[in-house]
Amino acid sequence: MNTQLVDSLVQIITSLSTEERLLLQERLNSMAIQVTPDVCGGQPRIRNSRIPVWTLVEFRQQGADDEELLRNYPGLTREDLTAAWTYYAQHQEELNNVLTAMNQEDNA
Repeated sequence: MNTQLVDSLVQIITSLSTEERLLLQERLNSMAIQVTPDVCGGQPRIRNSRIPVWTLVEFRQQGADDEELLRNYPGLTREDLTAAWTYYAQHQEELNNVLTAMNQEDNA
């Protein structure tokens, strides 16, 4: 492990303004969501998993809370869920279109 690099990063992070820290957190959260063409049909998913964001959104819309999702998906963290909800808020129309299409397929 490169402790010197970690120490340097801590020093940089502690010197950030509140606005810069918020921007950093937002960027780190966005890295938790991946879009890879050949994984999950190219749908946005939680990093290094096959859990599409739309799946989590659909369960949440059906009444599942974060605790239930974390129990059902033990590989997820609270930070993953926060990233999913943030991603959904920023791409709501796109993900709602996916959910609508999935529901239409289920009802066909």
